[in-house]
Amino acid sequence: MIDFDVLESEVKKNKIENSYIFCGLDEELIKEGVDLIINNTIDKSLMDLNYIRLDGLTTSFDDIMNACETMPFMGDKKAVVIYRAAFLKDKTDSSNTNIYNEILKYLKDLPPYTILIMYFLFNDKRDNPKKNNKIKSLDKVSKVVYFDRLKKDRYYKKVEEVFKSNGKEIGKIEAKYFAEKVQNNFDIIKREADKIIAYTNGKQITKKDIDKLIANSSEDDIFDLIDLISQRKAEKAIDLLDELLFKSDQHMLIISNIENNFKRLYEIKILSQNGLNINDIASKYKLPTFICEKLVNQCNKFNMKQLQKLMEICLETENKLKTSGVDKTMEMELMLFNIFMVK
Repeated sequence: MIDFDVLESEVKKNKIENSYIFCGLDEELIKEGVDLIINNTIDKSLMDLNYIRLDGLTTSFDDIMNACETMPFMGDKKAVVIYRAAFLKDKTDSSNTNIYNEILKYLKDLPPYTILIMYFLFNDKRDNPKKNNKIKSLDKVSKVVYFDRLKKDRYYKKVEEVFKSNGKEIGKIEAKYFAEKVQNNFDIIKREADKIIAYTNGKQITKKDIDKLIANSSEDDIFDLIDLISQRKAEKAIDLLDELLFKSDQHMLIISNIENNFKRLYEIKILSQNGLNINDIASKYKLPTFICEKLVNQCNKFNMKQLQKLMEICLETENKLKTSGVDKTMEMELMLFNIFMVK
């Protein structure tokens, strides 16, 4: 298994495999990987004849095999791309399982003139190829490429390129600031960049503009953590907490944000019980309606007594971190354990 950086290096050396499995959360990044191979193997003038795309949600194994077996027209290579290949997901229905089993066998006999690229998207940012048994098996007969987050310098540069491709210059400091605030997913990054470009309307982009339009990505992570707690998904919640601590190493800030989120849920529950609707709550907290809908949904998974207890647990942990020399990460994980014990 390799990453995007290694893939780029291999393509530059003209080391291109017969088949690839692409996976990750960022479809825009994956599409760049697909274009990288296609543009280096298929003649642009013959693209319509030697480049076939199949929808992985609806295609059959016969469709895939027929596309791969057809000889290239006036060229050495042809490419077949199966996008959003549902049959590569770890848990699928019987139909997709059958396609996967056929693909696994067929890859050993893939024609030398065909480059087959299949990709699928993870559902969750805590997913990775090592957790997928199908990917482990495919890694023995195909080249698996995991499109994880880009390294910092490259990530910042690519964010600048997103603005430039839309005819807008952004300063390096502002680009880095934007990159740290937005979720690390280029589908989202492009939408948020479009929003800022439209808002600034030809003016220079400033940090104030970014603050007005982009919420902190750390706030999104805390929201996700509370959501996992509300769904009683303990293992995923611990994984996310560990990821947050690894990224920022700011234990006091994280626990304060968790406590404030429970406090907000407590307040919203009281407002809901007093007859306020979602629009009223959205206006009070100056939040988009769809965010308030999610918050109200979270509220409904706790009662008042539970929310009070959750705030107490956070406060107790915060005091321990301030007044004693305990292992902070271990104490935070223990806090999460105690939260899941609340009935």
